[in-house]
Amino acid sequence: MPEPLLHSWCALISARAALVARIDALAGDERGEGVISAAIAVLIMAALGVVMWVGFQEIWSDAKTNTQNEVTKIGS
Repeated sequence: MPEPLLHSWCALISARAALVARIDALAGDERGEGVISAAIAVLIMAALGVVMWVGFQEIWSDAKTNTQNEVTKIGS
């Protein structure tokens, strides 16, 4: 193999090896995973809070109606 072609070939192999090493390093990088997990947990807790609030409002409304009906029966 002529020497200029050999140097080009070596440079190409080195560049490819550096690129593969960088891709492997990025694939194993777990920075930001905790932030993402925390954000997901916050969203789940917020959704549960909304569901609980709606349920509480429904129960309170039913209890209020039942109480008013019973008080009306007692007063009659």
